[in-house]
Parts: sequence; structure tokens; C-alpha cells
Amino acid sequence: MITKEKILQHFEGMVVRKDLTKLVKGNAVVPTYVLEYLLGQHCATSDEEIVKQGVEKVKQIVKNHFVHRDEAEIIKNIIVTSGSHKIIDKVSAKLNERKGTYEAEFSNLGLKRVLISNDIITKHKKLLTSGVWCIINVAYMKDEDGSDSPWIIESLKPIQISHIDLDEFKTLRKEFNKEEWTDLLLQSLGLNPEHFNYRNKLIQLTRLVSFCENNYNIIELGPKGTGKSHVYSELSPHGMLISGGEVTQAKLFVNNSNGQIGLVGYWDNVAFDEFAGISKRVDKNLVDTMKNYMANKSFSRGSTPYGATASFSFVGNTMHSVSYMMKHSDLFEALPKSYHDSAFLDRVYCYLPGWEVQKLRNELFTDDYGFIVDYLAEILKELRKDDFSHILSQYFTLSESITTRDRMGIIKTFSGLCKIIYPDGNISKDEAKELLDFAIEGRKRVKNQLIIMDETFNEVDFSYSDNESGKKTEIITLEEKQYPSLVNSNIKNEDTVTDIDPKEKEVPKQELLSGKHRVVSENEKGLNYEILFAPYLKGVKYIHIHDPYIRLFYQVKNVAEFLQMLIKITPVGEEVSVKLITKFDELKEYENEEKLEQLKESFEGSSISFEYEFDQSMSFHARSIETDTGWKISIDRGLDIFQPYDFKNPFNLANSMQEERLCKGFEVTYLRV
Repeated sequence: MITKEKILQHFEGMVVRKDLTKLVKGNAVVPTYVLEYLLGQHCATSDEEIVKQGVEKVKQIVKNHFVHRDEAEIIKNIIVTSGSHKIIDKVSAKLNERKGTYEAEFSNLGLKRVLISNDIITKHKKLLTSGVWCIINVAYMKDEDGSDSPWIIESLKPIQISHIDLDEFKTLRKEFNKEEWTDLLLQSLGLNPEHFNYRNKLIQLTRLVSFCENNYNIIELGPKGTGKSHVYSELSPHGMLISGGEVTQAKLFVNNSNGQIGLVGYWDNVAFDEFAGISKRVDKNLVDTMKNYMANKSFSRGSTPYGATASFSFVGNTMHSVSYMMKHSDLFEALPKSYHDSAFLDRVYCYLPGWEVQKLRNELFTDDYGFIVDYLAEILKELRKDDFSHILSQYFTLSESITTRDRMGIIKTFSGLCKIIYPDGNISKDEAKELLDFAIEGRKRVKNQLIIMDETFNEVDFSYSDNESGKKTEIITLEEKQYPSLVNSNIKNEDTVTDIDPKEKEVPKQELLSGKHRVVSENEKGLNYEILFAPYLKGVKYIHIHDPYIRLFYQVKNVAEFLQMLIKITPVGEEVSVKLITKFDELKEYENEEKLEQLKESFEGSSISFEYEFDQSMSFHARSIETDTGWKISIDRGLDIFQPYDFKNPFNLANSMQEERLCKGFEVTYLRV
């Protein structure tokens, strides 16, 4: 674990305590790099008194100069009254073709068509895209004839560090071992490295490769709430995060009506948020242009070609568990149809397994020191000029069967991770092997899906040889190791299964069960949910639990244990949807919903999809479990069949084994409906 003293000894003035951002942010909707830019000017020290004074200073700057949309008119009044005022806002500009002048638009202040000088545009061309966070001195001068805007931009400065020394950065890297350096980088992202193993750290750091590698294309799909888009929106002023549904060909590449270059011409990385969504409509021409750009690093306007170095990062949510996707479709199934295209996806160099990333929770965030994110962003930008791919060939040789595009993806991921973790180029063979294995896995995950989607893609030997020993290493993805029976299994293969008796397919195994009534005595022991319910739940796809009294912690825990039992009996690659219908606890309405929401989130990404709703009916008292296979299980106590036990004691046998608990007296009836 890296110490605060060591960080400050070598990087004082370039680091900041990460909890300070939360102290000053308040309700300001402003990127982290803006706040840390200000904190870096006033709090980049270990002196607690100076830090305290600096935090107060930054709070005042944000309070007095950051523009909240709902206070825009107040700020305008201040400018008019005082003549001029310094503000923090997001500014964009565009050409007024009729007048031949540039006009600015302020995102929060709401000003439009404000004259901005050509000199400012020449110096800061990113203003011509979707906007840049700036510190602006705005003045007001009433226009007598009303033909021009009375607002005047006296000065404008994008919020970013003006100078970094890359050679110094590389030299200082030598003072840290691999573990210390990766911990420092993770803390720079605001995360607590104590809660991440090395593989999970690599996943987080691979999100940065788009910022230090030119024309790098990466995708990450997984459950929501894992911070997939956080890096792309908060880390760097050189990256742009846009909604996947809002992008157009003109916005991304070139506007044919006025010749203005789009986002790829100005940003180092363009990230597409909410990229998944199978029902989204996407312009086919946009996809074709993206394919050409991702392959050739260029795009055209008419007959005029343009080159660009912007990387693409695609992030979105998956709809099903990994095993379900592997069995029934592919790991790209959540993408819109136009993007679910083998030629497009073949241009993606790395598929990050978002399902391996922990959901963000309080203990995952750090209050320790990390690089000011704007400083780190500038370092990554400078590293785009370097190429570390030669390091790979010093130690290893990739299999000859690996295609050119596969090879490119592996090399660029490897090079990017080297720049991030070993910017000085000082990397051992074992360390290089760790990065190479991970890089190959990221590309193989893409290729595995292409083989499923398109029969023209052939199997590839994703292996490499040690240049010294000649030892061959073959890479398989983690999900292939976890679900070997599902490798290359998909819905097409299922449809080709033959020699099955149609009657056998129509009659589920539950038909062999009979309806019955069971009485359980007070203090009876040896029962669990699996014994009581599993025989009647095999093969189900949908379950409705009716129970008006899911309110207290132990009652929600009972539902959680029921869902855990379902996971246990659900075949690999299948999923079950469970819906709980219950009532509000009128005295603890918020607390009631909060617990159920936590339960829902905890099962996201698993084979169980859990939903809940509240029934306000006064007559809702009966408790039951109903399945789509025709069974109704009526239980007079619902899932609340166990007597109180010490669930706070992790070593209590009854806490982990239901069959060790004493039962309440209850009755259960199994009905075929």
C-alpha cells in the first residue's frame, strides 16, 4: 500500500486529496477535473491548515463564480450592476456565416450569440465543438440600436493545467514499484485500491487507454452502477462524453452544409454513453462512416479526405447475465441492430468485461492522495506521441494465425497499458506478460462473438511464444473458464437440436408432481426453501411472490435467500424473472423501498431478474408464490417461516444454513392452476 508521505515527497503540487472534491462540489454540476484544477491551485499540500484554507477558498470561488442554471438571472444582474463579473461556465461557439463572426453560447448562463474574438477561437478551437469549461470575464455594455448582443467576453481561459513535464513524470515513476504505482493511479481515479485485486485494477486502468493511444476503439458492457462512463465524463478535458442516441454524422465527423469538422477533429477521445439499447434507431450511414474511420483513421466530405486521431469508447448496459448471453446469443446482444454488425465490431480492439466490475459504493472511494485529474489527463495526452509496442516484441512473439486486426488490437491495448503503468518503459518480462495476457483476452472476447455472429470469421489461435524459452501460452477468457459448457453455444445451435420427442418437450417435469397440503409443526427443524419449493420451481421463467408483509430487515433477507435458492437451481445459461408484490410500511415508507432497491441492485447481472411493486389494496392479505408453469404455492406465513435467530452473528450456524433454524408453525398448499 502506497503511503501519503511517499506520494507527497515526489509529487507535491501535482496531487490532491480526493475527498476534497466532494467537500467543495455541493450541488454544482461540474466535472471533477474543473474542481480539482481549482483545488490543485489552492490545496496541493500536506499542510492541514493550508488545505483547510484552500478548501474554503475554492468553495467561495464555486459559490461566487460557478453559474447554476436556476440562478442565471441573478448572475446577469451582477454583471449588469457591476459592469463585469468572472464566471465558470461551459462555453461553445459557432460561426455566424452571414456576418463572418464567431458567436458564443453559455451552457448554464443561457446567453447566446455573444460575440467572441477570432483570436480566442484560433487559440481554443475546441470551443467550436460541444463546449469547454472555462473561466470567463463577462462584461455588459448596452447596445444602442439593439442589433448586437450587449454581452462582451473580456477574457476566457479553459480550465486546465498549462504545463507538464513528461520527462520528470517518467523519472519519478522509477521511485515506485508496480503495486505502489497502480495504487496511486487508482486513487487518482477516486477509488480505494484496498478493495481491488490486480485484475480489477487493470480493468479500471484500461478505461484510460483511449486517452493515451491514438485511434483506439474499446467497448465495455455490463450491469448499471459500475461507473462505466465516469472516467469519460470526469477525468479529462480532452475527452467528450455523448449519449449514443444523440450523435449524428455531422456532429461526429463533418457538417456538409458549412464544412465544420466534428468531434473527432478536436477531441482525443469520444465516448458514447448508453450505447446499448436493442430498440434504438441508428442511422446506417453514420455506422458506415464510423466503420471506415475506425479502420482507416480517416473520413471524407465529398471527395476531400480528413484524418483524425480521436479514439472511440463505447459503454452501455447489458440486459442479461453472461451465462445467458453465452448460451442464447452473444455478448453484444444489447447493442442496436445497426451496431450489432460484425464488420463494425471487428474494429473494436478490446471488450472490457463490465460484469466483473463492482457496483460503486461508499467504501470503494478513497480519501487519500492521487494525481490532480487534469494533470494526469495532460500526461496521458503527451503519451499519445509515444509507442510502446516494441516492448512486446522484445519478450514475446504472437501466433502467426492471429489476423492483422486482432494483432493491432492486442498491440494497442498492450502499448496503452504500458504507457499508463510503466511510462518510463522499465518493465520486466513477467510484468509484460501480465499486460499481454489481459490485452489478448480483451481482443479474444471480441473475436469469440464475431465467430458466433458471422460464419465467415474463423477460429484464431490466440497464443504467443516466449522468445527465450519458446514456451507457448494460449489465452482463454475468464468467462470461457467459468462456463466451459457454453463456449460457442448460442441460440442457433439450440435450434438445430434434433431427435427430441415433441411430447417430451411439451410436458414439463412438474407434471409428475401432485398438488398437496403440508403442515409444519412449531419448532420443527431441517427445512429450507429448496426442500419446500425447488421441486415446483424447476423450469420456470417467471415467478410472482405475493406477500403484503415484506417490511423489516429479516423479511427482506428472506426474499434474498429465496432468490439465492433460485440461482442455485437455475440451469447455467438460463434466467428467471421474479416479481414481488407487497405493501408499503406507512410508518417507514422510504426505508422499506430503500431495502428493496438494494436487494434489486444486488441481483443485477445474475441469472435472477428481480422487480417489486406496491399494492395499495386494503384486501391484500394472502401470501403465495405463482409460476408460469402453472403452480400456485399458498403459504399462510409467506417466506417468514423461521423463528428469530442471531442473523448478526456471522458464525451462527443458523445464519448460513436454513435447515439449522427452528420453524414457526405454518401450512403450505401446492395447487395446479
